[in-house]
Amino acid sequence: MNKSSLLIVIALAATLVIVAVGVPDAAIASLVTVLSGGAALLVFRHFSDDKQFITKVFLAGLAVRIVFGFIVHFFDLREFFGGDANTYDNVGNRLMEIWSGRSAVDDSLTRSAQATTGAGWGMHYLVGALYFLVGRNILAAQSLCGVIGAATAPMVYLCARKIFHNVRVAKFSALSIALFPSFIIWSSQLLKDGLVIFLLVLAMTMVLQLQEKFNYAAVIVLVLSLFGIMSLRFYIFYMVIAAVVGSFLIGTATTFPSVVRRSIVLVIMGLGLTYFGVIRTATVDLDTYGNLEAVQRSRSDLATSAKSGFGAEADVSTTDGAISTLPIGFAYLMLAPFPWQMSSLRQSITLPEVLLWWALIPVMISGLIYAFKNKLRKAAPILIFSIMLTLSYSIFQGNVGTAYRQRTQIQVFLFMFIAVGWVLYKEKRENQQLVMKRKREMIDAALKGRVTS
Repeated sequence: MNKSSLLIVIALAATLVIVAVGVPDAAIASLVTVLSGGAALLVFRHFSDDKQFITKVFLAGLAVRIVFGFIVHFFDLREFFGGDANTYDNVGNRLMEIWSGRSAVDDSLTRSAQATTGAGWGMHYLVGALYFLVGRNILAAQSLCGVIGAATAPMVYLCARKIFHNVRVAKFSALSIALFPSFIIWSSQLLKDGLVIFLLVLAMTMVLQLQEKFNYAAVIVLVLSLFGIMSLRFYIFYMVIAAVVGSFLIGTATTFPSVVRRSIVLVIMGLGLTYFGVIRTATVDLDTYGNLEAVQRSRSDLATSAKSGFGAEADVSTTDGAISTLPIGFAYLMLAPFPWQMSSLRQSITLPEVLLWWALIPVMISGLIYAFKNKLRKAAPILIFSIMLTLSYSIFQGNVGTAYRQRTQIQVFLFMFIAVGWVLYKEKRENQQLVMKRKREMIDAALKGRVTS
């Protein structure tokens, strides 16, 4: 471990000690952070050949998330940033009480806690399991989410490295995910956003691994990550499945062994998902929520229940209405909140990030063009998924805050293309500088030859 990594570890340890001394429940939260963070770091160092960078980017991402999470906890800002955390805390605690034999109340909270369908039920079980081990401790649950959020950065490094085979692209992508504000905000709290993003990158990385070489461990991890995605945001599950199947059909090779390998992976994946009941559960959720009428009700609620709603008059209950909503929905999903519409403190603090994001869009387009021309087969999983989720959210979203929050599920892959565009720009400048240097050397040599003669 080099000096910079050691300094990050010392600073992080000091922060955890200070928090543990001054805040109730922080000692357990610190223990959860150290144990889960240490385990994650060991795994990433084992599978990476750039252990020094992986260590630094993970620790840096973890440090900012722990600090931000502590600020949210200490100043009681959960309702300001993401009120869902309190819901997960209450439902997870009820589930822990049921498992401990301390609750026999049959109310809506109990039914919600025990459900295995609907929105975000996997989060209830994750929090309940943690509370069963350490007791009710929202700071510990939040810290675990922070560790998973920080783990997304090295996961992105591995994913980008497999697609583009370029260390600079992989490092830029990982640093962006570790330090970009929206990723820090949504993965520092007891929210499912950070977990969904991590599982998405994990699933795509396993797909890339299986395209290269069949591996039972990779198949198991892929199935488990798909199960996790389904339990957190079931509608994304179908898009990931489409991306996985599509990428295997496209493939990176057309030889008979590669076709057989991809077919075996799809069969095992299907059997695994069926065994875990994922197909049944996802089908129930799709029947309940997966029609345009249900989408219209949800979108209308988002558009009218908050001041930041938009397109309240839109009707996406028909195919024509959904298509007509796409342009404005896409603009808000990719660009909002717009500076001239920022009317609250919550929106105003995002201004620097929004301007930075806008500035990076031309770079992203450059990277996308390169990927389509040169890396289409390799990038197929993330391209298929990103396009599908972008179109879906463009129709579904009716609220600026929700669009800004859920945009990170697409940005995690778009930053890989931003990294490609940035590296292309840097390499072009470096090549120009080399050409200019060579010309100067030739001119100097010619002048020197004249003087000598």
